[in-house]
Amino acid sequence: MRILVTGHNGYIGTVMIPILQSQNHQIVGLDTDFFEDCTLFESNHQIPSLRVDIRNLTPDHLQGFDAVIHLAALSNDPLGDLNLELTYDINHRASVHLAKLAKEAGVTRYLYSSSCSMYGAASSEEILTEEAPLHPITPYAIAKVRAEEDLAKLADDNFSPVFMRNATAYGLSSRLRADVVLNNLVCWAYTTGKVRILSDGTPWRPIVHIADISYAFSAVLEAPREAIHNQAFNIGVNGENYQVRDIAELVRQTVPGCEVEYAGEGGPDPRNYRVDFTKLATQVPNFKPQWNAKLGAEELYAKFKEVGLTLDDFQGRKYVRLRQLKHLLQEGLLDSSLQWQKR
Repeated sequence: MRILVTGHNGYIGTVMIPILQSQNHQIVGLDTDFFEDCTLFESNHQIPSLRVDIRNLTPDHLQGFDAVIHLAALSNDPLGDLNLELTYDINHRASVHLAKLAKEAGVTRYLYSSSCSMYGAASSEEILTEEAPLHPITPYAIAKVRAEEDLAKLADDNFSPVFMRNATAYGLSSRLRADVVLNNLVCWAYTTGKVRILSDGTPWRPIVHIADISYAFSAVLEAPREAIHNQAFNIGVNGENYQVRDIAELVRQTVPGCEVEYAGEGGPDPRNYRVDFTKLATQVPNFKPQWNAKLGAEELYAKFKEVGLTLDDFQGRKYVRLRQLKHLLQEGLLDSSLQWQKR
C-alpha cells in the first residue's frame, strides 16, 4: 500500500514507520515538526515527507494514497488544556477535514489514532469493551469522541474509517515523551532515585507499548474490510491494566536503589478505567503483541543509562510536549493559533 502517515516524526510515528516499511508499504510522512529538536537519539528512518499543518491540507496532498494513518494531534490532556478551541480545531475538525479530503481522493482506509481516555471516569470493577459508554472528562478526550462520531458518518462502500483507541502509551522512541505514566516514572526513578507519584496511586490505566500500537495499525491495514469497516478497536493487550501504584512498584523493581514516593499533590485521579482488548485479538488475529510493562521499563532504563539522561533533561522542554509548545510560543516561532511564524 501507499500510505500517508500524519505525525510521522512524533513519539509513535518514529517507531511505526520502520515497522510499516518492514511490511513493504510505501510511506509518505506529514508533520508540522513542532518537536524536531526534541530527540533522545537519532532515528535512521528516511521517507519522503511534507512539512504541513493538518489544518492547511488541500486535495492535492491526498492524491495517490491507498490509506491514511492519522497520528497527528495535540497529544495529551495538558496540551488539550492549553487552548480549548485549538484542541477542538486540531484534534476534531482537522481530523474530519483530512478524512473528507482522503475520501474525495479515493483513499479506501483511514486509521484514526483515538484513545481509551474517552472512557474517562468509570467503575474500577468494570472492564470496558468498545461498546461501553463514553465519559470523556478532558478537552482532549472530548475532541476524540467528536472526531469518531463525525468520521463514522463518512463511511460507505468505498471508504472505511477505523477508530484505534490506544491505551496509554509507553516505550522507547527517538522522540521520547516523558509525560506518559510509565515513561515518567522511569525518568523519575533514574534521575532522582524516587518513583514519584502525584496522585494517590489508585487509578487504573491500561498501558501499551508504542511498538505494539504500531503492530496493531499494521495488522488493521492488512485485515479484510469486513473485519474492520467503521469499527472501534481498543488497542492494547489483556493483562496490561494496572493501578498507577503497581506501575510504580514495577519501576522500583527495575531501577536499582530507587524507592516509591507519594508527592501528596492530589487525591485520586478522576481518570480511572480498565479496558478489554479481546475484540482486536479476535477480529484482527494478525496482531501479535510483543511487549509488557516490565519489558518496557527495562528498555527505558537501559537507554537512559546509555545516554546519561539527566534531571534537567527530564524536566526540560525536550520530552514534555506542553513545555516545548510554550517555548515555541514564547520565542515567537508559533503564533497563538500554533501556526509557524518562523522556521
